[in-house]
Amino acid sequence: MLKEERHSAILNEIRLHNRVLLTDLSNLLMVSEDTVRRDLKELDKQGLIKKVHGGAISTGYHSHDQIYAYDSKITIARKAINLLKSGQVILITGGTTNYELARMIPKKLNATFITPSLSTAMQLLSHRNIEVIFLGGKLSNEGKIALGGSVINALTEIKADICFLGTGYLDTQHGLTEFDWEVVQIKKAMIKSSTKVVSLAISEKLDSFQRYRVCDIQHITTLITELDSDDEKFTPYKKMGVEII
Repeated sequence: MLKEERHSAILNEIRLHNRVLLTDLSNLLMVSEDTVRRDLKELDKQGLIKKVHGGAISTGYHSHDQIYAYDSKITIARKAINLLKSGQVILITGGTTNYELARMIPKKLNATFITPSLSTAMQLLSHRNIEVIFLGGKLSNEGKIALGGSVINALTEIKADICFLGTGYLDTQHGLTEFDWEVVQIKKAMIKSSTKVVSLAISEKLDSFQRYRVCDIQHITTLITELDSDDEKFTPYKKMGVEII
C-alpha cells in the first residue's frame, strides 16, 4: 500500500472513531507499527490529526466543518430529541453525536442531565432550564471525560430514566465494545444505572468490534442511526430485540 493510501485510510479511521490505536492501524494496513508511527507523525505535522501515546485522535472535535459525517450525526440527534421529556433524569456520555444532541435540546425542556463528559457538560450549560450534574473524577486529557472509582461510585446512587451512549463499535455478536478499559467501566456503570439505554451511532460503526465488551446487544434498548429504520442492515439487530429508530 502506498503512503498516500495509508494516510487516507488512517484519516478515515480517525474521522469515524475519533481515536485509533497504533496496533489496530498496523493490523488494518498490514504494515509494521514503526511504519504507522511515521505516518502518524507526518499527519500530525500537517495538522490533520493529533498524535498521542499509542495512537492518534481527531483534531476537529467540535468544529462543524471537521466533524466526520456531520449531517448524519445531526439526523441522529434530531431523532434522539424525540425521546426527551420534561422531568426526566438523563445520563449522557461524550462523543460528537451526543454533543450535537446536547446542543439541540429544546429551550422549554426541564430535565436533569448527568454526564462524565466535560465537553458535553459545557454544552448543556447553555440551556437555562436544564440542571447539569458533572460526574467529577480524573479527567482524561484526550477524551475530556472523568474516569475512575469516584465516577463509578456516584453512578451507583443514580437511577436514570434514559442513557444516551456514544458508540464506538457495535455488532450483534460482540455487543457494544470499546478499546479503552477505563471508559468501558464508566459505560458499564451508566448502563446499570439506567432504565432505558439508547445507542447513538452512524451506520458505519455497526458490525464492528473492539477489545473490551461494554455490554451484550440485549442491553441496548434502542439504536438510533441516520438510516431509515426499515433498512435491511438492521434485520439481525431487530431479531435480538433492539428497537430501531
